[in-house]
Amino acid sequence: MTRRVVIFGAVGIAAAMFSALLFVPMMFGASRFLFGGGLGGGGSNCVNVAGAGAQPAAATDAKAIPANYLQFYRTAGGKYGIPWNVLAGIGKVETGHGTSNLPGVKSGENYAGAGGPMQFLAATWKEFAVDGDKDGHKDRYNPADAIPSAAAYLKHNGAPTRMRTAIFQYNHSWDYVNLVLEWAKRYAGGAFEVVQANGINCEDNELPANASALIQRIIQFALAQRGKPYVFGANGPDAWDCSSIIQAAYRTVGLNIPRTTFEQWPFGKKIKKGDEQPGDLVFFNSGPGTASNNPGHVGMVVGKGKMIVASCSTCVPAIGVKSYKRPDWVGVTRPLARPDLKKKASELAAGQTGG
Repeated sequence: MTRRVVIFGAVGIAAAMFSALLFVPMMFGASRFLFGGGLGGGGSNCVNVAGAGAQPAAATDAKAIPANYLQFYRTAGGKYGIPWNVLAGIGKVETGHGTSNLPGVKSGENYAGAGGPMQFLAATWKEFAVDGDKDGHKDRYNPADAIPSAAAYLKHNGAPTRMRTAIFQYNHSWDYVNLVLEWAKRYAGGAFEVVQANGINCEDNELPANASALIQRIIQFALAQRGKPYVFGANGPDAWDCSSIIQAAYRTVGLNIPRTTFEQWPFGKKIKKGDEQPGDLVFFNSGPGTASNNPGHVGMVVGKGKMIVASCSTCVPAIGVKSYKRPDWVGVTRPLARPDLKKKASELAAGQTGG
């Protein structure tokens, strides 16, 4: 997408400057999400995202928002799981909730090509526009359409669990992000903080209760690698690729499986989709030289449709818990259904050393 640069008059934004910054044109751009903070392994630095989309009560400052805009913010916030006051903060900074008389607010475009109360570029509007009032027309100058469209765009860019990232994608300036969130706090009475996940969600730390102690240990090892980088061909302990992390997880409990995805695919017993269990391997037709019968990417089932997987070097997170129900999902195997591994697992469970 086209990028637009926002220049602020000073590094620090003082309260006296707020009025000069109310109408900042927004910038759409980067395709990658940004994450705040560093990553720590093992889930010790996890972020609780459970309340990321909560809708706070309106404080006194919210009474200054035009009634129709306030309703649009609250409706869109509830529908898209975006705190309504963040949408209101953007609306305030961009155009003063549509009250600005600057070019491009009520008609036309500003110097950067943005238009409407939420300041959409034409190209971005074409991609993310929502017919909020169901009148058959998507009008970027109509707040009934522009506000839910802004919510849809924020959600596309990681909101509500990566809210600072999403707002930065809306306008590439951290000063802009901070200003929007200052207004969001004021509209919620000050007791408001957005969630900025780092790729390690606390809800993913729980081990599957229906798994054996052996499987739980396998999964626990893999989960402990979150926050480390993906490096193709790496064998740990500081970096992994998709198949090495799984081999190491099994090896940590005394079970040996092949090293590469191409070897792991025929190794375990094939399991029907829908019958997968924690510890099973899920395979994908992804990567060079792969096919539906020769998958090149693998993850390990944790439960509830999720896997622990080392995805790629540019993925954020590189190693994390993600859904495996995606279009390129090829199939499932269960290494522990092999007679030799089943025997070894039984011996390990019984505290034996034979094998």
